[in-house]
Amino acid sequence: MSRVGNKPVVIPSGVTITLNENLLTVKGPKGELKRELHPDMKITIEENQVTVERPSDVKEHRALHGTTRSLINNMVEGVSKGYEKALELIGVGYRASKSGQKLVLNVGYSHPVEIVPEAGIEIDVPSNTKVVVKGIDKERVGAVASNIRSVRLPEPYKGKGIRYEGEYVRRKEGKTGK
Repeated sequence: MSRVGNKPVVIPSGVTITLNENLLTVKGPKGELKRELHPDMKITIEENQVTVERPSDVKEHRALHGTTRSLINNMVEGVSKGYEKALELIGVGYRASKSGQKLVLNVGYSHPVEIVPEAGIEIDVPSNTKVVVKGIDKERVGAVASNIRSVRLPEPYKGKGIRYEGEYVRRKEGKTGK
């Protein structure tokens, strides 16, 4: 039994969900999301909740059951509350700033790195060592945050780099010489 798949997704007020064959559309106060879902999963929308059922206990259907429910829940939460991911810049002289829509990172390279956010994604710089990525699509927010982090991954010897807020970087001892 899928514990996640059996839970119904509660639809908050102000959010509408429509299903045309496999295309699920979720509209809310923050925006609209569409996603093509697997045709085997049976999705029912009743009053203020969505339930997902699987046709059989085949391994593929068991795997899709919880995944489909989580995708629907993430869409509902995204259009009602939104998602955000915070990053920290750690290192001497490492700083971030905004130039129009672009994010400009100075992270130890000979040139500043510019990142242009895709549509539907907003990047804030509350301080020069903190970057916040916001949006309604959890997958895209995570992908943009990962791209920013990949500009300068945190290294284990000095701990410098771009890391997620609260991320623990395991430190290593440097080499010892005689």
